[in-house]
Amino acid sequence: MKRKLLCCTFAVVFLGASIAAAQEARLDKITVTLSDPSRPASVRAHVLSGGITVRGYDGKDVIVQSVYRGARSSGHRSAPGTEGMKRIDNPNTGLEITEENNVVNIETGAFNRPVDLEIQVPRRTSLNLKSVNDGDIQVENVQGEIEVQDLNGRVKLLGISGSAVVHALNGEVTAVLTDISPGKPMSFSSMNGTIDVTFPPTLKANVVMQSQNGDIYTDFDVKMDARASDPVIEDARGKGGKYKVRIDKAVRGTINGGGPEIMFKTFNGDIFIRKASAK
Repeated sequence: MKRKLLCCTFAVVFLGASIAAAQEARLDKITVTLSDPSRPASVRAHVLSGGITVRGYDGKDVIVQSVYRGARSSGHRSAPGTEGMKRIDNPNTGLEITEENNVVNIETGAFNRPVDLEIQVPRRTSLNLKSVNDGDIQVENVQGEIEVQDLNGRVKLLGISGSAVVHALNGEVTAVLTDISPGKPMSFSSMNGTIDVTFPPTLKANVVMQSQNGDIYTDFDVKMDARASDPVIEDARGKGGKYKVRIDKAVRGTINGGGPEIMFKTFNGDIFIRKASAK
């Protein structure tokens, strides 16, 4: 009788541990078939709390994994009157995916519980990615138009072909572009973080560079535009307005004769514009 009771007790403890483990780590995996796999895809993934990782692969489907991290966002406070009580966690990721005409939309329903997205996409895929809290965004080996916004995390793009518009409010931006879409303007910006971007040596661009509290470095031969520091005068006094003189804080130049505009802007951080080694 005593032995049986011990076994039952062990079973209950084990069951409780299993439930706790399930609450700590929940993974949902969905495979999305595109309407027309012969055409490039477009993926939009937005999370309120969590990170996003996207990797290009030699496949035709979009494969999405949402992983419940099992921890609340920093700054969360327990409700009053909960002393001595145990909180029952909700491990569901709230993953929601729609696909229409090769456009895939991915969202999670969690706000104060971080959920990380891991997404595999065909290599020719355009991306629109956004995270608000508690997560970094990383993209690898993707060809397309890439737009990324991360308010409280870092952004890293590796092995990218195409164009990129990237903003990290409180994190660094790192990008390595292996090929550039002709005629496409690009932008890399951060409020509080370093910007470090590597381009092919054949890059042709008009560059606009500004760091309020940092330095700018490059190994490209940049032909600086001295006229960029000329005063801009606006005189609207004859129309009931005011007289204004403004000198742009940014410095401007051209690389390899110039091309589409690429902007680099940060408030607190350095800017590195690197030239990849010639193959």
